[in-house]
Amino acid sequence: MTVDSTAARKPRRSSKRAGAKKAAGEPELVQLLTPEGERVEHPDYSIDLSPEELRGLYRDMVLTRRFDGEATTLQRQGELGLWASLLGQEAAQIGSGRATRDDDYVFPTYREHGVAWCRGVDPTNLLGMFRGVNHGGWDPNENNFHLYTIVIGSQALHATGYAMGVAKDGADSAVIAYFGDGASSQGDVAEAFTFAAVYNAPVVFFCQNNQWAISEPTERQTRVPLYQRAQGYGFPGVRVDGNDVLAVLAVTKAALDRARTGEGPMLIEAFTYRMGAHTTSDDPTRYRLDEERELWEAKDPILRLRAHLEKQGLADEAFFAGLETESDALAKRVRDTVRTMPDPDDMAMFEHTYADGHALVDEERAQFVAYQASFAEETN
Repeated sequence: MTVDSTAARKPRRSSKRAGAKKAAGEPELVQLLTPEGERVEHPDYSIDLSPEELRGLYRDMVLTRRFDGEATTLQRQGELGLWASLLGQEAAQIGSGRATRDDDYVFPTYREHGVAWCRGVDPTNLLGMFRGVNHGGWDPNENNFHLYTIVIGSQALHATGYAMGVAKDGADSAVIAYFGDGASSQGDVAEAFTFAAVYNAPVVFFCQNNQWAISEPTERQTRVPLYQRAQGYGFPGVRVDGNDVLAVLAVTKAALDRARTGEGPMLIEAFTYRMGAHTTSDDPTRYRLDEERELWEAKDPILRLRAHLEKQGLADEAFFAGLETESDALAKRVRDTVRTMPDPDDMAMFEHTYADGHALVDEERAQFVAYQASFAEETN
C-alpha cells in the first residue's frame, strides 16, 4: 500500500509492488505483511530479516500476549488492583521495541509490556505497581526504559527534554516516547512537539492509535489522521499498519536512524486496535460493537506472522510446540511471582520521593507514624 506521510516528498501512486490500493474509507498505511501473511514491498520502507529473526519476532509477540493474558486473569482473581492489556497491539510494541538500540532511551505509558520485554525488563517487575507493592519495580537506567507513566501524555515532555540533553551531550543515540490516540489531545504532547521541533531533538513520537481513548472513538479526538499533526510542527509523520510487525520495525528503525543523524523528530502513528478493555475496570461492550472487534480479529498480528512463517516453510510444528511449552512456563512463573510478592515496608512510600529529602515529606512521615501508633494504643 502507498505510504501516507507528511515527509517532504511527492506522494507516490499505489502499485502492485507496494500492495493493494486502500479500501474506501480506510486509511493508507505503510504495510509489508498483509493480513493473509503475504509479503509486499514498499517504495520507502523495507526490511530484510533472516528466518531466525522472523521466528524471534513471532516468539516475542506470543510470549508477550501470554504474559498479558495471565496478568488480566490475575487481576480478575484479586491478585492485582488493575491491569492495562495490550491485546491486539503486540506488533506495534514488538516491532518498535526491536528497532531500538541498547543506548536509546524509551519513555513508555502504562501499557508497553511488549516494549519492556524487548528492553530486557523482567515481565514480573511490571506487576509490582499494579499489585501495589512498589512504585515501579525496576531501575530505569539499567535498561534505558523509564518507569511506567500513569499521567496521560506527560512522558512526551520527559522524552523531549531527555532528547535535548542527548543532543547537547553530542551522543548519537535516540529517544522514543509512546502514547495513545487519547493522549494526543493532551497539552503536554503539543508542548513536546513544539520543543522537539524547535530544538531539533532526536526523539521519535510513537502513537499507538488503538482507535478508542477509553470509551471515546478517535473521531472525537481529531478531524484529521493523527500523523498529519506533525506537519503543523514542522517535522514528518507517517502512518503504519500497527498490526504488521515487519512494517512497524522498518518504519521505527528508519525514524530512529533519522533522529540519530541529526534530522530531528518524527511522529509515527501505528494504526491498530485495542482488542480488549482499556483497563480491567472498563467494559468495552457498552460502547463498541462485536462486529468491529471481529473485523480486527481477522487482522490479528500474531496470526498474520504465523501464516507467513508457515507459507514460507520458515517454522515447523516443533517450533510452535516448543513455544507453547515456553509460554506455559512463563505463565507459571508470573503466577508464582505475583502471589509471593512481599508486602512493602510501611515507610517505603516516603523514600525516593526527593533526592535530598524534603521537609513536607518528613512531616507527612511523622504524621503517618503517629497514625499507626494510635492503633497500637487502642489495642492495649
